Amino acid sequence: MNIRTFLLSVLWSLLLSLHLGARAAQTFSVAVVPQFPPEQIFRDWIPVLNEVSKLTGLDLRLKTYASIPEFETAFLNGEPDFAYMNPYHAVMAKKAAGYTPILRDDASRLTGILVVRKDSAITRVDQLNGATLAFPAPNAFGASLYMRALLTEEHKINFKPEYVTTHSNVFRNVVVGRAQAGGAIRRTLALETPELQAQLRVLYETPNAYSHPIATHPRVPTQAREALLQAFLKLGANPAFASLLKAIQIPTPAKADFKDYAPLEKLGLERFVVIKKQ
Repeated sequence: MNIRTFLLSVLWSLLLSLHLGARAAQTFSVAVVPQFPPEQIFRDWIPVLNEVSKLTGLDLRLKTYASIPEFETAFLNGEPDFAYMNPYHAVMAKKAAGYTPILRDDASRLTGILVVRKDSAITRVDQLNGATLAFPAPNAFGASLYMRALLTEEHKINFKPEYVTTHSNVFRNVVVGRAQAGGAIRRTLALETPELQAQLRVLYETPNAYSHPIATHPRVPTQAREALLQAFLKLGANPAFASLLKAIQIPTPAKADFKDYAPLEKLGLERFVVIKKQ
């Protein structure tokens, strides 16, 4: 091998390694709070992330978790690059690992609901004193955290919480009678089948808040954050993607900031937060 061939070989190897390194640097994890079973999350999120990847050139890898506490452990440790999380998670993630909300839905606000069977004799919250209530997880904001705080502090009732992993499981536990009532949010109920919705009645609602944001870890480059935001905004402006965005509960993407969620720090929910022991 002559010197010219050798130098060309070295140069080509260097360029190839730089190219591969650049590609690797553009790979980001996207964690999604498990309000629904993993197969449903994959079904709904993969098509959207594929479209965002096409628009940005980012390699977005969906990450799911078996439970909301496992998802919380991951973002509290700063593991995912991007994370779709509930409103109070945004407060927790900011404090623990510096996550910043960049994107949320602008069409609706999150409202926690307490549901009972449609044929239940329960018509008032105080009738649930001593009852078993189903919740997806302790820190699911509207469905559990805020709901439990309001029931305890404002309505002064005692109840036995049962944590059943997902919003879907909450509805089914109420329908079959394993719980007298259950906490969820309006948007997750609306995604259930008409047959299941017809068996439930909303007994109580929480005040509303801004909806779930997509937040980013500080290590994510500003360029990548902005690219993802602009891609979602572009999809939101195109009616062809309306059904895809509705499925992930971001039908009208809008820019978000931590100031949208900062008021939640004043609700005094800290004593109701449950952190999974590692």
